Amino acid sequence: VWCFSILFFFSGNPLCLSHIPKSISEWLSCCESRKYPSFFLSPTETEEFGPVFIHEPDDVIFSLNSDEKKVMLHCEARGNPPPTYSWYVNGTEVDSKTDYRYSFIDGDLIIENASETIDYGRYQCQAENSYGTILSRDALLQFAYLGAFSTRARGEVSVREGQGVVLMCTPPPHSPEIIYSWVFNEFPSFVAEDSRRFISQVTGNLYISKVQPSDVGSYICLVKNSVTNLRVLSPPTPLTLKTDGVMGEYEPKIEVHFPTSVLAAKGVTVRLECFALGNPVPTITWRKINGNIPKKARLRKSQAVLEIPNIQLEDSGTYECKAENPRGGTAFKGHLQVYTLPQWVRMINDTQMDSGEKLQWECKAIGRPRPNYRWLRNGLPLNDHVEIVNGELTIHKVQQADSGMYQCVAENKYGAVYSNAELKILASPPLFVTNPVRVIATLGKDVSLECKPRASPKPRITWRRADRKLQPNKRITLLRNNTLKIVNSSRADEGNYVCRAENQLGSAEMTAILWVKEAMRVVLSPSRVEVTVGESVVLSCKATHDTSLDVAFQWFFNQKPIDFQQDGSHFEYIQTQVSTVDLMIRSILLKHAGKYGCRAQTSADTVLTEAELLVRGPPGPPGVVIVEEITDTTATLSWTRGLDNHSPISTYNLQARSPFSLGWQTVKTDPVTGDMESAMAVELNPWVEYEFRVVASNAIGTGDPSTPSRKVRTKEAVPAIAPSNVSGGNGRRHELVISWEPVSEEFQNGEGFGYIVAFRANGTRGWKEKMVTSADATMYKYRDETFPPLTPFEVKVGVYNNKGDGPFSKVVIIHSAEGEPREAPSDVKAYSISSSEIRVSWKPPNPGPGRPRAYEVSYWKESEQEESGKKQQTVKNETSMVLTGLEGNNIYLITVKGFNNIGQGPDSAPITAKTRKSRESPAQPPNNLMWIQEGNNISLSWDPVKAKENESDVIGYMVLLKQEGRGHIQVTRTINPSTMLSLPEGGTYTIDVRALSEGGEGAFSSQVRVVTSSGERRHTHLIWTALLLVLVPSASW
Repeated sequence: VWCFSILFFFSGNPLCLSHIPKSISEWLSCCESRKYPSFFLSPTETEEFGPVFIHEPDDVIFSLNSDEKKVMLHCEARGNPPPTYSWYVNGTEVDSKTDYRYSFIDGDLIIENASETIDYGRYQCQAENSYGTILSRDALLQFAYLGAFSTRARGEVSVREGQGVVLMCTPPPHSPEIIYSWVFNEFPSFVAEDSRRFISQVTGNLYISKVQPSDVGSYICLVKNSVTNLRVLSPPTPLTLKTDGVMGEYEPKIEVHFPTSVLAAKGVTVRLECFALGNPVPTITWRKINGNIPKKARLRKSQAVLEIPNIQLEDSGTYECKAENPRGGTAFKGHLQVYTLPQWVRMINDTQMDSGEKLQWECKAIGRPRPNYRWLRNGLPLNDHVEIVNGELTIHKVQQADSGMYQCVAENKYGAVYSNAELKILASPPLFVTNPVRVIATLGKDVSLECKPRASPKPRITWRRADRKLQPNKRITLLRNNTLKIVNSSRADEGNYVCRAENQLGSAEMTAILWVKEAMRVVLSPSRVEVTVGESVVLSCKATHDTSLDVAFQWFFNQKPIDFQQDGSHFEYIQTQVSTVDLMIRSILLKHAGKYGCRAQTSADTVLTEAELLVRGPPGPPGVVIVEEITDTTATLSWTRGLDNHSPISTYNLQARSPFSLGWQTVKTDPVTGDMESAMAVELNPWVEYEFRVVASNAIGTGDPSTPSRKVRTKEAVPAIAPSNVSGGNGRRHELVISWEPVSEEFQNGEGFGYIVAFRANGTRGWKEKMVTSADATMYKYRDETFPPLTPFEVKVGVYNNKGDGPFSKVVIIHSAEGEPREAPSDVKAYSISSSEIRVSWKPPNPGPGRPRAYEVSYWKESEQEESGKKQQTVKNETSMVLTGLEGNNIYLITVKGFNNIGQGPDSAPITAKTRKSRESPAQPPNNLMWIQEGNNISLSWDPVKAKENESDVIGYMVLLKQEGRGHIQVTRTINPSTMLSLPEGGTYTIDVRALSEGGEGAFSSQVRVVTSSGERRHTHLIWTALLLVLVPSASW
């Protein structure tokens, strides 16, 4: 291994600039003395090799309308030395010196101002270095463009109604494929394809199988380039109808169809077209001759297109399309053939050989058609002194001149693939990488001294010791790989052994220095130990060995090295002495039971010794649980013993799970001891699906459960549980309603479960029984016109299933329904409280069956029918209500009726009430306000306000008293145009007066401002009488 010092600059200073060292120790001392970083170049980093492609050129479609006027083909290879590149187009080398349009950037080819006429073709990249040359796969350069339609006007197409027609598109020059559509009359009104109209994506023509008057118009062919997305429109083609009659019916004629032979690459989507003209419009059907159309195939465009995605070899065959109408039919057949590009099955690999050896390379590819093979060396055809049979290349005696880059090319007419490999012919004198070699052997054991020089051709090997050639004997053997083997080594075998390698290019020697040491002994204690789950233990490993040798230890668990980082929570490595180590195992689990190994290793030998750890713990899961026998309430189970984990099993616990249980539940059994492997579970529920499992216990604890048994259902039995919470009541008149809580499916005990409802009038003898067949039923209603409301009944509910009748519930007393209210409310009164409100009150009906739960008030205007009226209900059994949202000055008719859960009672007799007038409030404010102040008392008067014709009558006045600086307003209402106010304390007050009417409040008077002193009170002989002085925040007059 060569190790070099590198001239490396960091912050302007050279780092470790030195000569080539003679040894690794000299190299390390060089760099360490300068305290600079060293750089070590491994042989793999300095190894020289021929070019290998990283990226080969891909096919390119270049748009001539692109703003970027240059084409780039990418090629990249690695190699040492780095490769150089050249390019070929259609087999001719690209010369950038004679054509300025070409330039190279690394391995990429750049073409400026690319032209289809000059640059269209297949391109190959060639990578070359001193070890050889390789050629890339072909890359096709195409150009995308779309020309313009001819501007010459298109002639009119005239046909009879009912006749078929084909409108030609005649697309302009283009590349690559284009997409066709047709415009009817004006853009963007596109022709919709259906069973009568079809646009071929092969010809571009528009086919109309049967022309109708609605088809008359102007047709424009629109084509779109699939790469550039450029669109162009053709001149319009007029379509007209002839006036000499209507075309009669005629048989179909297929106008567009797929070729008789269709070639498709594996994996693409194939679209086969077939469309016919005819009257009536033909129907298209498809079939595959001697086979079925693939299931993945789809019919498009009213069955005119058969689309097969991801085509495979088995999809090949003859396909037929058939066009039929009542006048006849016609068909077309074509063969679909799927081809595949070559794909490698076996490729060639880089090979190194000695001169004179035999080279055999084989490459193999599959494809359809079957690929042919050719071989290249350094990019040129291979012919000289080689034997080529299909994909096999043989050179019987390789020479130095045969070195280079080889390529096997597998190709058919649809493509080619390349497999590349480098052949190196080695030629070097013998060289020993490591010399001398020190070997330490164990006394009494065999030892091998290897001799593996690098050399080509293979050298001749001889061994000697102390200038004497070694001859094979009973203890010394020369193996075929030139290794010297010494059997049962002893101290006398110590010394220097020299291996000499020689070929025609030179010779070299390697010295092996042999030392023989005493065998090492290792003791691991304790050798067998038993612990309980959760405890800890220490294993100690001590090695006795030659003190001149270092010893290393490694711990194993069941032949696998212990990862102390990953398993640090349980395992700890403890170094107690140079030759002794301990293994601490903490919080032991069952999984820690097994073999623990301690391996001690010196440069002379390796010794492994093992100890066994037994872990006592709860039992393991029992074996498979089998249901041996099943009855309606019992199950006999058997199982196999699981591991007892070194503590005898004392008992087994049987558990069951059903759709009705909360997880696993312990089932009742006789005691199940540890030596038993079967038991009977009792007190199970009939006709319930169960799973069973078994759990074992010992002195240490309870183990994991077994896997569940298969699901089994207990047998049927007569029901044993009656319904609960039997009750009832309510219902309509003459009904007896009986309800209960249904019996859970868990306790139905079999199929055909239902209920038996039994009842009798209190005091009678015979029971009436009714069957309720639904297991989910919760209610039964019995109707009899003969019994009065609230008749008491004795009721009980029983159960049954297919096995028989079960028990009845306890007898309860249930009353029949009381019915809907029978009487109307009495003493109904109503009066208006505003222009939009009427208060209604009433008295409830006489007590008795049919008590109202609430009341409903109906009301309607006198000028309307009752059916158009409105209704309002009380929240509970209230006996008054305010009707709101009424119209003013209108007479309303009002009725009241009671209702309950059963139904509604009769209406009361209609009464009338008239809402008040709903005119505007007075617009004239009170005038001529006069006041006399006596201390804190104010006597206030004003002129009465008279309402106008369109205003509501004045019914009083409102006086507003407010103290400045406070938000509270004192309101006084009076029916007279005067009042007396008392000012509560000193300060400044404002007084406003406004008239009141049913239409609302009138305009404010002019404001009066009064100032009083705090605590001042004056006496006066004037007496003012206030007819009404009331503080009312909100009241109706």
